[in-house]
Amino acid sequence: MFESLSDRLSHSLRAVAGKARLTEDNIQETLREVRMALLEADVALPVVKEFVEAVKQRALGQEVLKSLSPGQAFLKIVQAELESVMGTANEGLNLAVQPPAVILMAGLQGAGKTTSVAKLARLLRERDKKKVTVVSADVYRPAAIKQLETLAAEVGADFFPSQPDQKPADIVRGAMEHARIRFSDVLIIDTAGRLAIDESMMAEIADLHRIAQPVETLFVVDAMTGQDAATTAKAFDEALPLTGVILTKIDADSRGGAALSVRSVTGKPIKFLGVGEKTQALDPFHPDRLASRILGMGDVLSLIEEAEQKVDKQKAERLARKVRKGGRFDLEDFRDQLQQMNNMGGITSMLDKLPGMGNLAQAAQQNMDTKMFSRMEAMINSMTVKERRNPDLIVGSRKRRITRGSGTEVQDLNRLLKQHKQMQKMMKKMKGGGMEKMMRGMGGMLPPGGGPGGGGSPFR
Repeated sequence: MFESLSDRLSHSLRAVAGKARLTEDNIQETLREVRMALLEADVALPVVKEFVEAVKQRALGQEVLKSLSPGQAFLKIVQAELESVMGTANEGLNLAVQPPAVILMAGLQGAGKTTSVAKLARLLRERDKKKVTVVSADVYRPAAIKQLETLAAEVGADFFPSQPDQKPADIVRGAMEHARIRFSDVLIIDTAGRLAIDESMMAEIADLHRIAQPVETLFVVDAMTGQDAATTAKAFDEALPLTGVILTKIDADSRGGAALSVRSVTGKPIKFLGVGEKTQALDPFHPDRLASRILGMGDVLSLIEEAEQKVDKQKAERLARKVRKGGRFDLEDFRDQLQQMNNMGGITSMLDKLPGMGNLAQAAQQNMDTKMFSRMEAMINSMTVKERRNPDLIVGSRKRRITRGSGTEVQDLNRLLKQHKQMQKMMKKMKGGGMEKMMRGMGGMLPPGGGPGGGGSPFR
């Protein structure tokens, strides 16, 4: 996420971080590089100008002049101004109304609205324990209705059916009545998108807004469109009163122009970030945490929150007790660890949130076989219970059966068994109370291969 911007800013700020004294002359070159880094990241020009000027004024002020380490003080100023540009604090949804609280989703075609509806429904169900109904008012793309129905079933949301021959206004009225009858806490309405902003689209969505009277009107936009995202959001805000923005495909955005421009250009807060294709890949937006990640300082708070929400604590505790008592770490335990890591977004997502690990996360992304963990799980699932609990049985014809059943090669299975052995050895060394403490701290998560020197790492 934002690799290009992070690299450029880190490089620019490194030069000034060790300075014993800051003057207008010795920060001028750094500010010029910061300005270029932001422009190359496709941040809107007015935002860049305001940002650089604010940093300059504060850098030459008393807070830096009186500091024992001016370079570090300068870095803190840059971080604070990044936070300020993006909104200073997380702004959640306002759902404190008579249910059902209506959320209207708007945006251009291809921005990821339908997927974001499902992601938001899942977040509200799992985090806030809300009963959620979803409906599609996109009658121009019949596949959108079917897609939302499938996603609603996946995330456990109530789905109100609609048909392409219905009027969007009638669909919304019907969904509101249905949500009231079903005692839903929240109704999320997926609206039609277009390839570009046009008058008929704006008139239709304004009409739906009048009928639904939503408490939240969220604009869904692709982060990879850069500052165009902010421009489009501003155009939508002039047609209907937006309350916030969801930036999608943020995990694939190496620049960060949208995240740094939207708030300043529109005056509307970014409320959520879409960080992947899966339905759990929606994160509340915290400007302070993102600023920290952009400057290569990591985001440990988000990592801890993810562990709290997504790691199966019972499985983690069970494994900790088993290993502490000297129990054998088998392939079923190994599969559990793969699933736990997958729930946390994979190893690259975890590395990206650790301080100083941004470059390692990039290297992992480039060099890792991303389907390897899925293959490993498929191989374990193709084994019998007896084989999973006693891997020494897996020889000869058993290997051929397992690889045929999982669509893999014998060398893949050999690699898996080797990695499991390495992990097993490490677990044996960790008997006693220290193991349980470590497992709690890590949420029961250990990377395949057993860490540095494991020999069987997932890197090619």
